[in-house]
Amino acid sequence: MQAKVLVIDDNADVAQAIRVLLHLNQIETQHAATPEAGLQALQTSHFDLVIQDMNFTKNHTCGEEGIILFQQIRENFADLPIILITAWTSLETAVQLVKSGASDYLSKPWDDDKLLTTINNLLELSQLQQVQKQSAVERLNQREALHGKFDLCSICYQSDAMAQLLKITTQVANSDVSVLVTGPNGAGKEKIAEILQANSPYKNGPFVKVNVGALTPELMAAELFGAEAGAYTGINERRKGRFELADGGTLFLDEIGNLTMDGQIKLLRVLETGEFQRLGGNEDIKVNVRIISATNSDLPAAITQGTFREDLYYRLNVIELNLPPLQQRKSDILPLAKRFLEDKAQLSADAQAALKQYAWPGNVRELKNVMRRAALLCQDKVIQISDLGLDIKLEDVIQPRQDDELNADDIRRAIEESGGVIADAARLLGLGRSALYRRMKKFGIDA
Repeated sequence: MQAKVLVIDDNADVAQAIRVLLHLNQIETQHAATPEAGLQALQTSHFDLVIQDMNFTKNHTCGEEGIILFQQIRENFADLPIILITAWTSLETAVQLVKSGASDYLSKPWDDDKLLTTINNLLELSQLQQVQKQSAVERLNQREALHGKFDLCSICYQSDAMAQLLKITTQVANSDVSVLVTGPNGAGKEKIAEILQANSPYKNGPFVKVNVGALTPELMAAELFGAEAGAYTGINERRKGRFELADGGTLFLDEIGNLTMDGQIKLLRVLETGEFQRLGGNEDIKVNVRIISATNSDLPAAITQGTFREDLYYRLNVIELNLPPLQQRKSDILPLAKRFLEDKAQLSADAQAALKQYAWPGNVRELKNVMRRAALLCQDKVIQISDLGLDIKLEDVIQPRQDDELNADDIRRAIEESGGVIADAARLLGLGRSALYRRMKKFGIDA
């Protein structure tokens, strides 16, 4: 579709010169001679860009009319690119407006090549933003559909990675197949297991959790399968194991990679037959249990090393759900941090930047502990970097900088620290999104 530009300038010769220049480059132009006519045109037609003068009344050179017009356009069309064309008397005003959100300014008389390059760059960026905005709306609609259709157990997230994982999680929840949740310690694997249970055919049954890695070989059989009275010293009555307690529901086996070889053999038999015997007994007990397991171990590597049974792995891993570490979903950090604070304190701008730059080796669990500690230590309910207790210094945190000080490394670092979310990177650098896109274009940084 042909781009369309609105020129708001009281000088018809200026408008005609721009019209001819843009017509030769397949860009449609419409002229409005007054601010009122320009605002009316914006209300009745779609434009991809505005070029506006700063003065419209004879002998007025202060730029006040241009300021008012700019503010009115920005108030009603927040994302519309605006180029200011100004005489030298209002150049300083134009510079200030650029800092307030104008896309660019050119002095009269302008250079045709520079004007055309500026317009083409802004139109390209505007089209990219429209695509991203449409994608963002689609993602939001998908998330709202998930929340409306499924019980997500109050999970807090913002990243696309978590949205995609939750989409798959809810798809496989309504079945009885075994699911293996993988990911690093503290990333939230148990929460994924809860969502699976809450949306499964077993949701009205028990949800029994056991940390397999914490069981000694001596206790493992009794803990999972139960024991008869007298089966070992100290047990005077029959004890039900976790499998019996989970009958008709879900059994969540955490840290499954740490299960002993003997335990693996016993677990495999239960998965194959649905039957087991209590320790010290000879009665076959049959249960209907869905198995969800979790591990931070590399089970394929453990199979190669001979420490984990391949047949058990494939029994447990009918569906694998991989939960990324917090460092790979940085847009989740601040929503989670604010959830953990429970309105007991607020995060300063420096503290927020530090949270997003920290590597979080302990993942969500570490973030939760840091927030609780910071809420207790901070002054006046405002958390500063010093309250976080993280191995990060104020001078290492990206601070909003003057626009003319930014370089390509600053921008790349901000994008990386923001997990690729351009809006977050722009806020980190103290820029608007349009301004950041222009500088990305300038330095050849691929959006």
